[in-house]
Amino acid sequence: MAASTHAYDDMSVGHIEFYVDDAGAAADRLFGGFGFERTTLPGRPGWCRSLLLTGGRIRLVLTEALSPEHPAAAYVERHGDGVADIALRVPDVAAAFAEATRRGARAVTPPEGDGDAVTARIEGSGGVVHTFVQGVPDTGPALPGRGGAPAEVDHFAVCVEPGRIDDTVEFYRRVLGFELVFTEHVVVGSQAMTTKVVQSGSGGVTLTLIEPDVTRVSGHIDDFLRDHGGAGVQHIAFTVPDIVAAVGTLASRGVEFLPTPAAYYRLLPERLEPLRHRVEELRRLNILVDEDHDGQLFQIFTRSTHPRGTYFSELIERIGAKTFGSGNIAALYTAVELQRETGEAEEAA
Repeated sequence: MAASTHAYDDMSVGHIEFYVDDAGAAADRLFGGFGFERTTLPGRPGWCRSLLLTGGRIRLVLTEALSPEHPAAAYVERHGDGVADIALRVPDVAAAFAEATRRGARAVTPPEGDGDAVTARIEGSGGVVHTFVQGVPDTGPALPGRGGAPAEVDHFAVCVEPGRIDDTVEFYRRVLGFELVFTEHVVVGSQAMTTKVVQSGSGGVTLTLIEPDVTRVSGHIDDFLRDHGGAGVQHIAFTVPDIVAAVGTLASRGVEFLPTPAAYYRLLPERLEPLRHRVEELRRLNILVDEDHDGQLFQIFTRSTHPRGTYFSELIERIGAKTFGSGNIAALYTAVELQRETGEAEEAA
């Protein structure tokens, strides 16, 4: 459903606000080594403290409550550190807010501010709110380091409770004019999940919604919902222009990535031939590769440093591919099973 007032034209990701227990510690724990520039934001004394992390088009705000009345206090008590607000940049905040509430969104904060600094907030889905913003800078300082540290947000992965994925899709379609662009039921051994991807009409905001299949054995999506205390953002995928360079740079700064079994790379020629990077490079850095009808993508996930083991980050490089690496789920499962059968040690390639 397109917005009749064109209120959602050119929608893109504005900032992403995390509510955290300690802003400085969370910045170090979740994003230390990413090379983001840090700025302390002015705040009301005794109310909250916020840090702004910027790099390329990425703007992360980490807010810690200094008063028990600040909403971050209740959020952290329930969820721990996590994404509380995905801000949506629009041309006209007042028009977007009016359109969203007309379509049934619950208002949190009506339009306020003037000139180029206008915001309004609506309740999203899964415990996340959306702040409409206009006039916010598109870019931050260039990230230091060799070739291609994170540049912009590719997508958000959002875990939803069993039976809630269709309602969540409907919310974003009806209220914000998103389109359902991808659906898949993924079975991995005794586990399974349903993935549905919704995207803004401009393509500037993408949410990958993931629902566990409760008829199968519990898996990591069930673990997230339990440990996070309900639905929420499991990870943010950041695009990089050169994933080999980016992983090498971030790893040298202390960022830890998930290992990949050696068998994954031995089996890779049966699946595809990488278009850009050499298999030896991918193996050395534990980078995954997948392809669809439009091209290939390379991806890797950071090891979670969250106290509850919930939130983590992803780096992704796209060479035409429009999907999200679901082929890697099955490929990793096959590799792990082969490694187990052959008695190989579980070690990174």
